[in-house]
Amino acid sequence: MALVPVDLPSPLEMRARWAAHSAVMAALGYGDSANADRGPWYYDDGGGNWAELHRLDGDRAVLLGHDHEYSDTYYNLAAEYFGEDETDLLAGAPDWWGEPVRATEEPGRWIGFVYGYADGEWQRVPYDLHDGFTSVNPPLVSDERCRELIAAFTKRSEDDAAIGALIAADGAVTEEQVAAVVDESKDAAAGVVAARRFLD
Repeated sequence: MALVPVDLPSPLEMRARWAAHSAVMAALGYGDSANADRGPWYYDDGGGNWAELHRLDGDRAVLLGHDHEYSDTYYNLAAEYFGEDETDLLAGAPDWWGEPVRATEEPGRWIGFVYGYADGEWQRVPYDLHDGFTSVNPPLVSDERCRELIAAFTKRSEDDAAIGALIAADGAVTEEQVAAVVDESKDAAAGVVAARRFLD
């Protein structure tokens, strides 16, 4: 069965947003919720829903994650645990999709979506169920979503120029740029460290 195209920005486009959000969260003391500390780019919404990007050789990548309320796909361990029919998120996918999945999945950390990126496009295996990605709605999907999340945490306007500058920095942020978005009493230096990890 043919893989299904997924309309998402490239990993390079995702990076600017993910890094900007990570900078803000680290400066505010919530660095665990958006970071590149362990290699993969990680995001969670604080409510148990998450997404993680694994960058592979040859400009390939795998994006995976789960929404504990809205992922109707039950893959592998989740299907066994919940006694549901399995949605094989790797059925017919290239072998290289599997390594990040195996490295990430563990009991209690279910996987609801797996998307692979190669040759300039994202794809997934075919299924008709809601996999939870749109419910996780991470900052990586668009500048608008990134601005919305940053504004929610900083009480700034979504169209604030300082937020735009933080995103435009594409990970190479400065303390001044972070401080312009968060309260001056927050740890802008931690924000810089967090954002720049996305450039490694």
